[in-house]
Amino acid sequence: MTAPTTLPDWLAHCERLHPKTIDMTLDRVAAVRDRLGLRFAVPVVSVAGTNGKGSSCAMLEAVALQAGYRVGLYSKPHLVHFEERCRINGEMVGADALLPHFAAVEAARGDTTLTWFEFTTLAIMRALSEAPLDLVILEVGMGGRLDAVNAVDADCALITSIALDHTEYLGADREAIAGEKAGILRPGRPVVVSDPEPPAALQARADALGADLWRLGRDFNCQGDKQQWAWRGRAQRFNGLAYPALRGANQLLNAAGVLAVFEALRDRLPINAQAVRNGLAMVELPGRFQIVPGQPTLVLDVAHNPQAVAALANNLDQMGYFPQTHAVFGAMRDKDLAALLPHIAPLVDHWHLTDLPLARAASAADLATAVRAASGSRAITTALHASPESALRAAAGSADPADRIVVFGSFYTVGGVLKDGLPRLSARHLT
Repeated sequence: MTAPTTLPDWLAHCERLHPKTIDMTLDRVAAVRDRLGLRFAVPVVSVAGTNGKGSSCAMLEAVALQAGYRVGLYSKPHLVHFEERCRINGEMVGADALLPHFAAVEAARGDTTLTWFEFTTLAIMRALSEAPLDLVILEVGMGGRLDAVNAVDADCALITSIALDHTEYLGADREAIAGEKAGILRPGRPVVVSDPEPPAALQARADALGADLWRLGRDFNCQGDKQQWAWRGRAQRFNGLAYPALRGANQLLNAAGVLAVFEALRDRLPINAQAVRNGLAMVELPGRFQIVPGQPTLVLDVAHNPQAVAALANNLDQMGYFPQTHAVFGAMRDKDLAALLPHIAPLVDHWHLTDLPLARAASAADLATAVRAASGSRAITTALHASPESALRAAAGSADPADRIVVFGSFYTVGGVLKDGLPRLSARHLT
């Protein structure tokens, strides 16, 4: 077989290596890590959780950059381009720069089979390990204990909100899922928990390991009014802070956890209040309650589990008056549609359900059935579409200027409307 020469070639190669898409083990990744000699000489923060991981990683990156540090970030999944997963100093790493690291993983793995996720994770972590950085931020995948990122011993762990998702792999309740997330803890090292009601499994694991658990409401806290907010930790305080640029009430909890991480690492990564203010004011993260200006108003959100959709519904409810709400929705077949749709169904008048280009995606027809069940006797319309882009065009074509369109669900749904560049919306037509 000809050796891959481009990033798409390498990604296609990675898809062919392992018979499973997900293989919940860590031994193979650890073995290849050791052959690569993969290690980090700078502080590493691993971020796990069900919701809020991406936002927390983005805020960690933004504040550290404003403090003058060189920062590497591994985040996932991507919306449009694979290279979004690897950022150095706030910039997406080019495809060509990643190629030597894919080749190094291929050479090191020998006959060891790696999943697509494991192979690409190792390649990106190697790229970050060889860059001149002061801080590395690694976003954990769906789990923790057996996630490929957990092959690295983090100097500080951050665990965001925990909710029911991927239950077939992680367990049927929050305690079981928290036990998997707690796998990223390390003996004697700090772990920050920004979930306001953390499962007991997190504290139990920290106690068993001798890890230093920082808990929201006990070790750090936040409070504010309509204009500004303040944060208090064990030894530090930040006052007169502007709210994070990322929209939604849940972002304040994420920001509070981020500041606790910096306090836990203050001996190695000290920051000042101005870096906090600037970082939180400038942070950007596409697809997290992202409001696109124009008429009709367009909202993009990758909410795809009950807790995240409940937060999206609350945020939508706080936006003000819109005569009609049009939703573009696509999701995976394993999502708990019966639990997530009732949160948002009372707010949506017109549904545009879309197929997605994956075998494990729910069909638009199945989504329509679930939507009608969640809406009860409420008068709604439903339409089926072959792609997120065609669904958005149809929604825009039927919307009035004062209406709003909400695109939510899988990353493939939001990414599908972004992949060719977000079109300018104009009521009843697209320009």
